Amino acid sequence: MNSLPRAQETLYFQNAAGKVFHHASGYARLAWSAERPTLDHIKAFYEQVLALLLNTNARKILSDHGQRAPLPAAAQEWLTTNWIPRAMSQARTRHCAIVEGADPLHRLSTQSVVSASPNGFLFQRFSTVEAAETWLKSVVV
Repeated sequence: MNSLPRAQETLYFQNAAGKVFHHASGYARLAWSAERPTLDHIKAFYEQVLALLLNTNARKILSDHGQRAPLPAAAQEWLTTNWIPRAMSQARTRHCAIVEGADPLHRLSTQSVVSASPNGFLFQRFSTVEAAETWLKSVVV
């Protein structure tokens, strides 16, 4: 996880799952830790992402997976059936740039979330944060 603050970002929240930043370009950046967080930590992390989206009018997400462990099946299901639909309806969020993690099993869990997510929620996967940022900046909401 990149622990150095970036010039255009403000730390919004942090727990065992990682750090949530607000980027001046109008998106939330999720910097995941290498720890294996509990389901409660993952839910609290995402609830803070939703709060950031609502409080700042940001509508896009950059999820920097880095060394993140694969998400447990219960977290994947909660994301696709609960959190993503709420983010879409409450914050009008539709775009998520994913910077791929190093662990192949992690990529499989990410693909499970991408495949099971509601229609209209768009994911793009990238190998670098810079490429993900470029895409997010090009997206008009």
